[in-house]
Amino acid sequence: EDYLPKPFNPTLLRARVTTSLEKKRLRDIDRLRLAQLQVEKERLEEVQRRLDGELAEAANYVRSILPEPTELPLRIDWKYQPSTELGGDAFGYHWIDPDHFAVYLLDVCGHGVGASLLSVTAIKVIRGGALPGTDFRDPGAVLSGMNNSFLMEKQNNLYFTLWYGVYHAPSRMLKYSSGGHPPSLLLTPSGGTEAGSVQLRSPGLIVGAMEDTVYETKSCPVAPGETLLVLCDGCYEIKDEQGSFMEFETFEHFMRQHIGEPDALDRLHAWVRERHGEGPLDDDFSILRIRF
Repeated sequence: EDYLPKPFNPTLLRARVTTSLEKKRLRDIDRLRLAQLQVEKERLEEVQRRLDGELAEAANYVRSILPEPTELPLRIDWKYQPSTELGGDAFGYHWIDPDHFAVYLLDVCGHGVGASLLSVTAIKVIRGGALPGTDFRDPGAVLSGMNNSFLMEKQNNLYFTLWYGVYHAPSRMLKYSSGGHPPSLLLTPSGGTEAGSVQLRSPGLIVGAMEDTVYETKSCPVAPGETLLVLCDGCYEIKDEQGSFMEFETFEHFMRQHIGEPDALDRLHAWVRERHGEGPLDDDFSILRIRF
């Protein structure tokens, strides 16, 4: 198109020059757009790096507030794996006084920053005993206090489930209450291939659903050598590759077989990941083991 034979036609020459100028203009626009896209790409990559860094810092903070495993006077270990960078699970345990030991696990609906912020705030309220007028040795009272302090209409419609127990060391009695949470398991060694187990379940609404909800406190004795498992539903509501969910009793049977093994919680996590298949689990995985 850029070659004209002699003698050239002025009209054709003008047309060729005009076309060439237009092509150059379009090429200049393309180069400008590519440069702008490159600048925008670099800006977005920088924003993403900053967000990734902030998410990693937040995830590290959530892990930093989880309690350390202990050996005395109670042997306690745990397994925690959020399904995303920031999960909605949180847990803790501490001695209220020399005789009373509290253990608790909560699960905020959803995942991400909002759920994580609520879980951290709620767990700090329990850990710090920051419910005025509440006896933290009374699990039902703690659930009622948490419910009124975290009503979902004031928490961007977020709510959580909670299991809270208090072990009285002198009497070896465990009191507990829960709101919308899976039962904990108290396992008893039997000397055979499987331990015995009791589900520690108490009825109760999710925390934050309705103001002035009353939560029931139940109790049970704890014998020497028994083990308490406090967990979230992400430990057993596992969807396999066929779309079927695991039942709680299947999880319970697995733990009855493996509860005495040092790496029982790691075994459980590996087992549910195998049942789930490729990719991260659909929900946070949190479980505590307390050996009395």
